Amino acid sequence: MPRFITIGYGDQEGYDRTPQPIKDVAHERDAKLVSEGVLMGIAGTPVQVRNPEGAGVATREGSFMKSALPVAGFAVIEADDLEDAIRKVSGVPCAVAHGVVEVWPLE
Repeated sequence: MPRFITIGYGDQEGYDRTPQPIKDVAHERDAKLVSEGVLMGIAGTPVQVRNPEGAGVATREGSFMKSALPVAGFAVIEADDLEDAIRKVSGVPCAVAHGVVEVWPLE
């Protein structure tokens, strides 16, 4: 079955202004996906890793990606196709609480 990486973006302000019943349903969607075997987690503090030409590892705290909203979490999901993946994530907290979820097919 095809796999997809999802990246959820959202901030506390958007989450806070979302009505509680909508958030409750979204968190139930997350729990359902996890119960189906989705690997999901909240984003921690990133570290950039570089090793140009294998000459030495250099690290720097912070993200390389830039977005208007902070990265909130990631998931690895299996779905029949892209449409199915979109359907699966369309009700998660980042999608309904004024954030966004990117869906990346793994090839």
